[in-house]
Amino acid sequence: MTRYFKALPLTAVALLAALAGRAQEQATSTATTGAIRAIPVSDQMFRKTIWRAIDLREKQNRPMFSDGHEISRVIIDAVKRGELQAYKNDSVTSTFSSKEMLGNMSYAIEAPISPDADGGDWGNAPGAPKAPKQAAAANDGWGAPVASAPAATRRVPKKDASGRIMKDRRGKTIYTTVPTVAAAPPPPPPATTAEYRPKDIYQMELTEEMIFDKKRSRMYHQIKTVSLKLPSTLTSNTSGLEKNIATFKYSDLVKVFRNNPQMAIWFNSQNDAQHKNLADAFELWLFNSYITKVSNPAGDDLASQYGSEREGLLAAQQTAADLVEYEYSLWSF
Repeated sequence: MTRYFKALPLTAVALLAALAGRAQEQATSTATTGAIRAIPVSDQMFRKTIWRAIDLREKQNRPMFSDGHEISRVIIDAVKRGELQAYKNDSVTSTFSSKEMLGNMSYAIEAPISPDADGGDWGNAPGAPKAPKQAAAANDGWGAPVASAPAATRRVPKKDASGRIMKDRRGKTIYTTVPTVAAAPPPPPPATTAEYRPKDIYQMELTEEMIFDKKRSRMYHQIKTVSLKLPSTLTSNTSGLEKNIATFKYSDLVKVFRNNPQMAIWFNSQNDAQHKNLADAFELWLFNSYITKVSNPAGDDLASQYGSEREGLLAAQQTAADLVEYEYSLWSF
C-alpha cells in the first residue's frame, strides 16, 4: 500500500511533463508560421507547403478589389497606422519598417532632360530652344588635334579703382578686351518619387500548409502568409521584374480585417446588404489562385522545374489535381 502511494507523485510528475510538452509542441507549431489554427505536429499525418499566386483583376477576385475597398489599400493603410507589421519575405523573420515598405512601392519621377551634345531638346518641353550642335574635334590627318579657335572676347570700357570709366588725354573712352563668359545653365530640378496606387498593386502571393489532421480525419488548408507584389507589367516598373513589396502574417491580417469591418469588405455584387469581411472570404476560400510552387529540396518553382512559364502553368493545374486526388485516396482501403 505504501509503495502504491509513493508511485502517485511520480505519475503526477510524468503527466504534467507530458502536458507541458504537448502544450509547447502546439505553441511552436503555430507561433511563428502566421496560421490561426493550432494543429499539433504529432497529429499531422501529411503536410505540404504550397505557394499560390492571386491576380486581383480576375473576375472571381474582383470582390476583394472593389473601388475604395481594395485589399491592397486596407493593408497599406494598416501599415501606415502602425497596426500591421510588415516582413521582408515569407519566412517572417526579418521585419520591415513602414518607411522601408513604402519605399518598395514607390517609383522615381525623372527630372527634365538637359540639352545633350547632339542638340537634343531641353527637357522635351514644347517651344523650348534647341541646344546648339557642337562640331566634332578636328585633326590634321595624322591623329594630332588641330589647335582650337581662340576664345570669344568683347571690348568693354576700362574702369579705375573707384569704378569710373577711364578716358585718354583727348577725352575718348579707353576700352579693354575681356573674354566672354557663357552663363551656366540652371541646374535641373531634383528627382522626386511617387507611390503606386492601390489599384496598381493587383498581384498577391499566398503561402499555405496543406495538413491532414489524423485525429480529426480532415485535410486543412492553413494560410500562413500573404505578400503584396509589384507587377512586372507596370510601365513605371522599369526593371520588368515582379518585386516583393512586403509579406504579412495571416494571423495579423485577420486581426486587421476584423478591426476594420467598414473597409475590409468582400463586395457582394448580388446584394449590398450581404458584404462579407475579408477574413471570412479567405476562410471560405472565395478567391481564385493558381499554384506556383510546392515545397521541394531545390526550392524551385514550377516554371523553373518545367523550363518555361507556359509549362509551369500547365504543371500548376496538374499539381492541383494531384493534391485533390491524394486527399481522396486517403479514404481508400
